[in-house]
Amino acid sequence: MTEKAALFERVKLGRFLIDGDWLEAGDRRMFEIVTPSSETVFARVPCAKVQDIDAAVDAARRAFENQSWSGLDPRERGKFLLRFADAMDEHAELFAQLWTSQVGGLIAHGVHLVYGATAILRDFGRMAETFDFIEPHAPTAGGDVGMIIYEPVGVVGAIIPWNSPVLMLATKLGAALLAGCTVVVKMSPEAPLEGMLVGEILQELGLPAGVVNVLMADREESEALVRNPQVDKISFTGSSAAGQHIASLCGARMARGTFELGGKSAAVVMNDSPLDLVVQSIVPQVSMLTMQVCAALSRVIVPYKRHDELVERLAKAMRAIKVGDPFASDTQMGPMAMKRQLERVESYIESGKSDGFQVAAGGGRPAHLNRGFYIEPTLFAGVENGARIAQEEIFGPVICVIPARDEDHAISLANTSDFGLNSSVFTADPDRALAAARKLRAGTVGHNAFRSDFGIGFGGYKKSGIGREGGRLGLMPYLEPKTVVMETKPSTLA
Repeated sequence: MTEKAALFERVKLGRFLIDGDWLEAGDRRMFEIVTPSSETVFARVPCAKVQDIDAAVDAARRAFENQSWSGLDPRERGKFLLRFADAMDEHAELFAQLWTSQVGGLIAHGVHLVYGATAILRDFGRMAETFDFIEPHAPTAGGDVGMIIYEPVGVVGAIIPWNSPVLMLATKLGAALLAGCTVVVKMSPEAPLEGMLVGEILQELGLPAGVVNVLMADREESEALVRNPQVDKISFTGSSAAGQHIASLCGARMARGTFELGGKSAAVVMNDSPLDLVVQSIVPQVSMLTMQVCAALSRVIVPYKRHDELVERLAKAMRAIKVGDPFASDTQMGPMAMKRQLERVESYIESGKSDGFQVAAGGGRPAHLNRGFYIEPTLFAGVENGARIAQEEIFGPVICVIPARDEDHAISLANTSDFGLNSSVFTADPDRALAAARKLRAGTVGHNAFRSDFGIGFGGYKKSGIGREGGRLGLMPYLEPKTVVMETKPSTLA
């Protein structure tokens, strides 16, 4: 057996990394991970007990207090992140294999996700050279020297979703480790194995014991992580409903928290936009994990006069998408990640049909696939903005086309939502695009494409969350600013 094959088999065991040691399943209850394209069991992994959560938090607290990591110069932590990124790149194909086996994303996309994740880690690694962890300020109320010292917030509980674990691991670990925090990573029991691989890599790189601990757990055990008084900050990515509950628990004990939650994002198509450009931007989204992506542009808002033509073009392109085996190189869309996700999407499609909206493409199971959690890319036309399918996050390949009277009406429709994560404006006029972007209540606004940028910052308004992931904005929530005013200048600042 090759070294990488042996690593693959170890990762599939789903062991816990706590205080530098790997814990076997023992008598813990087990989760079955089902490959969604074949409906076969890929792996069986243990669920952490509350005692495991507490042990991981204790390890992270000891590591934080002994300063084995936080005591390093930030530039040394940055260099480690660059080595971490290189090591992850070396295992890109293994990460992709795990991702596709667990959630059914296209294997080629899995490799690109890894490269996206390592780009984020490198951004944080380079930031160690440019971020002022001791920021000078002129005192305004006496003293000769003022400064803000940015210190690590402490122990972080990082709760990772099942849809794109490798990206979320990078945004959370990159920021936390650069800041000097220690971390307990709680993976989803439905897709935990990329976290196990990350643990193997970090241990191989010599990260001090307890700085990063990795396990998977269900909701009850996960709540123990949020409630633990030794956890200083929670970084959560997941549904808005779960985020609201976790935020309330954090608020009860004044724990810090950042929340990257759901979305129902709008693409606003202006009357001057080439429709081919809109189709080229909207349709490929279904290839991104079958649109199980919080930032997906699932509402397309278009002037009445252009509605029918856009629907025709979108429908033609969506009907041409090849749905099938996500391990095959010519497949353009794979299955839903799990049976409950398939059933969720099917229920929303039935809701749209019951409300009388036109199914312009898809709406059922692909005729050639009798096994796996598959659904056709589905397009609804003439949708009213207040309908369930236009307001609730479906998390699947369902796109609604919504007609608007004019530009102001389109922006009003886009903003009439509980969510505000992502959006795009399609127009040939960049000035018009920027003016519209300023009016849209969303954390990201793209121009003439689906866009997001973790190097700048990603997050949302309203029920789409609090805080940002990636970039300087993503680092700040992992730091506590301390104001220090000195009578005279210390020699260490000379």
